[in-house]
Amino acid sequence: MPTRVSAKHHPHDDAPDTAEDFRRLAALPPGPQRDTLRERVVEAWLPMAERLAGRFRSRGESYEDLRQVAALGLVKAVDRYDPARGNAFESYAVPTITGEIKRHFRDHMWTLHVPRRVQDLRNRVRVATQDLSQTVSGRRPTVPEIAEHADMSEEDVRAGLEALESFTALSLDAELPGSEDGYSLSDALGSADPALETVVDREAVAPQLAALPERERAILYMRFFGDMTQSRIAEQLGISQMHVSRLISRCCDRVREQVMRESA
Repeated sequence: MPTRVSAKHHPHDDAPDTAEDFRRLAALPPGPQRDTLRERVVEAWLPMAERLAGRFRSRGESYEDLRQVAALGLVKAVDRYDPARGNAFESYAVPTITGEIKRHFRDHMWTLHVPRRVQDLRNRVRVATQDLSQTVSGRRPTVPEIAEHADMSEEDVRAGLEALESFTALSLDAELPGSEDGYSLSDALGSADPALETVVDREAVAPQLAALPERERAILYMRFFGDMTQSRIAEQLGISQMHVSRLISRCCDRVREQVMRESA
């Protein structure tokens, strides 16, 4: 039965009228006649599937791949659609096709952004692997075979193969392989050493401290490196604790001012 354009309004203005075809499809037993009718229905709805694929352009996947995924979703929708429920086919097909495309992004795209060149390498390696899988049986194509077939260097093929296995990020809470005590990836990661900031500060003030008079250097050393109290420093130097306090404050202010001036 030829496909007709219906006068009934559809969400897609150029949607074909395949209601009768679907009723016949549900009634036909498996066989050549049913296969021919099924192919005709799929072909009639392909423009809609391609439009849905077009909505997902510019997301890091080629439009040709998206069209193939959308076509696969359309075939699934045609096979699963039940006209007896009374709903229009497109109301069932649109979420089915869209879901198939989103599933493709989830399973075949990276969690993190990667350079466009790596994406291209991944696509070329994937296509070459699929082509070669039809000619070699019982094993995966080798790196040299893929490189020759895709006209790529073996280094680029290895990068593409690695990219094929690197779509998703591993959770930091994921348990490490072989761990029997719940040891997770986060437990194996290092953390910033707070002492690094101390190293930077010490290197910044070292020239300024070296330029201080000998007595001031001795007072700062006893206070901050010898952990001596101001009263004990005063007793050792034969001066008042008040004087020690003023010297420490004055030296620290001078060093801080000089360091800040040089870093500005």
